Amino acid sequence: MSNRLDTRILVLLSLLVGIGAVLHIFAPPILFGMKPDMLLVMMFLGILLFPKLPYVMLLSFVTGGISALTTSVPGGQIANVVDKPITALLFFGVYVALSKVMSSNKLAPILTAFGTLISGTIFLFVAVMLIGLVETTFSALFLAVVLPTAAFNTVAMIVIYPIVQKIFARTRIAQISSKAS
Repeated sequence: MSNRLDTRILVLLSLLVGIGAVLHIFAPPILFGMKPDMLLVMMFLGILLFPKLPYVMLLSFVTGGISALTTSVPGGQIANVVDKPITALLFFGVYVALSKVMSSNKLAPILTAFGTLISGTIFLFVAVMLIGLVETTFSALFLAVVLPTAAFNTVAMIVIYPIVQKIFARTRIAQISSKAS
């Protein structure tokens, strides 16, 4: 029975990554080929729905790989593979710590903003180090790309999370999610 549940969860996580990949591919670039990372929203949603370390790690590696394949930023391939697992672990750790004192509805947008800022910072740091750009480029890209992406991802989570929660509540997926936790 446990393997069946694991397979169902993996299928649901795959769907989230697939949706995020499509959104990531078709997002228009903002500056120097950098795009808002909608894959992050789907990764965060997957972590919120199935908060277990094996799922978090698998989701982060797959998300990092898909982001690396679809990035248009020079050095973004390595930056994505580095940033997604670190971001996912930090997001997961903060979620586990704060879920004891706050509801998921309140945590989801807060953690999405936090996670996007962490992800963007790590991504930019790695990309800037690889390309050899000056520090002022980091600041400019942070202000021009990471902050707007954090705001956009937060609004997206505010819209998406309650919808997914209602879908879960009306289907057997809720049982899968509660057994995974």
